[in-house]
Amino acid sequence: MFSFWGRVLYKALIRDAVIAVSLTVSCSDLAWASDYGTTGLIDLPSARMQEDAFLTVGAHFDDRHRSYTLTYQATPWLEATFRYTGFEQFLFWDRNYEIKARLWSEDYWRPQVAVGIRDIVGTGVFGSEYLVASKRFGRLDATLGLGWGRLADQGVFENPLAQLAGRFESRDLNVRQGEGGELALDSFFAGPKMGVFGGVSYEFEDWPVNAILEYNPDEYLINQEEGELPPSRAWSFGLEWELSSGIVLGLSRQHGDEWGLSFRSTVDTSAPPTRMAHDTFVSSRDLSAYELPEQIKQSRWYDKLLYDMERSGLLLMSAKLHRPSRSVELVIGNKSYALWADALARATALADLHLPAYIRSIDFVVEEGGHRATTVRVIRPSTSYSKEPAFLASRQVIMGGRTLVEPEFKTDFVTNKVNFTVGLANRVQLFDPDDPLRYQIYLDVGAEYALTNYLSVVGHYSLNIEQNFDESNRIESDSLIAPVRTNIVKYLIEGASGLDSLYLQSRDSLTSELHYRLFAGVLEEMYSGIGGELLYQPFDSRIAIGMSLNYVKQRDFDKSLKHLDYQTVTGFVSAYWASPFYNFDLAVHAGRYLAKDVGGTLELRRTFANGWQVGVWATITDVSAEQFGEGSFDKGFFFRIPFNGLMGRNTRAHYATRMRPIQRDGGQRLENHSGNLWWDLRAARYDVFSNAGERGVP
Repeated sequence: MFSFWGRVLYKALIRDAVIAVSLTVSCSDLAWASDYGTTGLIDLPSARMQEDAFLTVGAHFDDRHRSYTLTYQATPWLEATFRYTGFEQFLFWDRNYEIKARLWSEDYWRPQVAVGIRDIVGTGVFGSEYLVASKRFGRLDATLGLGWGRLADQGVFENPLAQLAGRFESRDLNVRQGEGGELALDSFFAGPKMGVFGGVSYEFEDWPVNAILEYNPDEYLINQEEGELPPSRAWSFGLEWELSSGIVLGLSRQHGDEWGLSFRSTVDTSAPPTRMAHDTFVSSRDLSAYELPEQIKQSRWYDKLLYDMERSGLLLMSAKLHRPSRSVELVIGNKSYALWADALARATALADLHLPAYIRSIDFVVEEGGHRATTVRVIRPSTSYSKEPAFLASRQVIMGGRTLVEPEFKTDFVTNKVNFTVGLANRVQLFDPDDPLRYQIYLDVGAEYALTNYLSVVGHYSLNIEQNFDESNRIESDSLIAPVRTNIVKYLIEGASGLDSLYLQSRDSLTSELHYRLFAGVLEEMYSGIGGELLYQPFDSRIAIGMSLNYVKQRDFDKSLKHLDYQTVTGFVSAYWASPFYNFDLAVHAGRYLAKDVGGTLELRRTFANGWQVGVWATITDVSAEQFGEGSFDKGFFFRIPFNGLMGRNTRAHYATRMRPIQRDGGQRLENHSGNLWWDLRAARYDVFSNAGERGVP
C-alpha cells in the first residue's frame, strides 16, 4: 500500500517536521484528526479544533483514494487544511483546500459549533459545506452536523437557504474538468437538499486509543461516474492509536466494503524555545598573556571581550566609550542563538566581566545580516544583582539602530580567506499530476568571501547524488506566456550538477530607519542579473515600506555562465504590517513579475519565538486564468523549521521551503531577491525585543 514515492513523501513532509523542534504533544492536548486532515471523525469533520498553532501532516489510504494532508491551526478558532488526493481506480489527482471556523466554544449546556467549507479553492471534486456541533459527555464526544454538496448526497431536508436567494436552489456538480484554483462562490451552501451526518468517538482511559463510529451520507458520485460501485452503507467505524507523542496510526472499516489506513504527525509550532546551556570555557580575563592568542592583548578589555564573545557564538563588531555619561556602545552580531534575546543575555553577562568598572549602562547595537535596526540599552547588571529578573527586564530600553561615529575600537573581520560550507540538500517538486513527487538529493557546496564587513561574494554549487526529474513527462513547457518557471525541470536535468549562484552582495543601514541590499551576478538557478532592495522601517513602528528592482537574464539550462535570449526588468513596491494579532505579519507587493505580467502578491506569515514560521501567499496579475493554466493563479505555502536544540547546542540553522500546488509562469518573482529584506530583519525587530521579557536577562 505504501509505494516508494509515498515513503519518500512521508520523509519529506512528515519526518522533517517531526524532528525539527524539540517538543511534546501529549494525548490530552491532541484532538483527533479525520482522514480528510481536518479535526473530526473518520471522513467527517467535527466542531473540534487542535490546540492553537498545531501543525498536522497526514497520509491516508483506502480502496478509493490515497490522500496527503496538511492542517494548521492558524488561530484558536480557525483551522486550515490542504489536501492532495489521488483516485485509485482512475488517473486523477486533486488539490483542494478546506477552512473551518469555530462559531462558539462548548460550555456546560451548549455544544461547540463550527462552520466549514471543503474544497474552497480547487476543482470542486470534494465540494461540500457544513454546520457541525460537538458535545462531550465524559470520555465520549458526540458530533452532529448539517451538510451541503457531497454531505447532502442522501438529502434529508429541503435547503432552507433557497428561500433567501435563487442561487441556493441548485448546484453545479460537473466541476472536475475545470482548471480549479478559483472560489466557486455560486456553489457554497447551494443545492436542493441538506444532509445530516454525525458520529461519536470514545477515548479510552487506560490506553492512548480512540474508537470512532460515524454516519457519512457521501455517495461518492465522482467515483461512480468512473464505474465504481456506490458505498454499501453509510456507517463506518475505526480505531486510532497514538504510537508516541503526536504520532497517530488509524485503521478503519469504511461503508462496510473497504479498509482505511491513516498516519498523522502533529507538532506544536508555538512551543517555547529551548534555552540551551552555554558552552563552558575559561574567560580570557583569567588567562595569562601566554595563554591568549597572539592578537589578543591582555591589557585591552575590548580584545578580551571579543575573544570571549567569539567563543560564545557572538560577534563584537565595534565599540565606543562615553566616559562623561559612563556608558558604552557595543555593536554585536549573532552567529549561534535562535533568539536575539538569548544572545543579548549572553552578551550582557560577558560585557559585565570585562567592561571598566565605571560603566553604568550598555547600548547594544544589534547587527542582523549587516543591518543595524535596533539598539537595546541595559543597565549594568552588577549594580542590580539582588533584583528580580522581571525588574531588570523592565529597565531595558529599546531604541533605533545606529552607526557608531568614529568608534574607539573596531574588529577587522576581513581575513582574505574563503569560508566553505558543505552539506546534503534536497529539491522537492510536489503535486506533479503524473507523479506527486519529484526529488533531487545533492551535495551543496557553499562559499563566502568577505571583502569588507558589508560587502561579500557568495556562491553555491550543487553536485547531484540522486534525482528523478528525468522521468517527468513535463520537461517541455506548455505555457501560453513566457516560460519563466515552467521549464525548471530542464534545469534540474541538464543542470543536475552546476552553479546555483555566484554574486556580489552589499548589505548595510544608511540610517536607523533605512536599510539596503545590492547584488549582482548569478542570482539563482534560472536567472542572472543585477538589482537591489530598499526598506524604510521606523524602529518602533509596525508599518514598513520597501522597494525592489532587478534586471535579469534567463540562464542556460546547464546552469553554466551562458544565457538564453529572455531578459526582463522586474520590480515591486511593498508594504509590510507587523500585526498585533497572533504573531501574524502581512506583506503586500505590487509590481512587474518575471513574465512581464503586472499585479500584486499578498503574503501572510505567522512567526514564533522558537523560529517556526508558517505562511501562505497568493498572487493575482493581469494574466487571465485561461492563460495561467491549471491552478488559475499562483499560490502556496511557506515553512521555516528551526533546528535549534536538535544537536544539544544553540544554532540559527533552519530549513525553509515554499510549496506550490502547481508551478506555472504567472506571478513569479525572484524569491530571494525581491521583498525579502523585511523578513530578513524580523528576528531583530522592535516588538521581538519588547516581547522578550525575562528572556533577555542573563
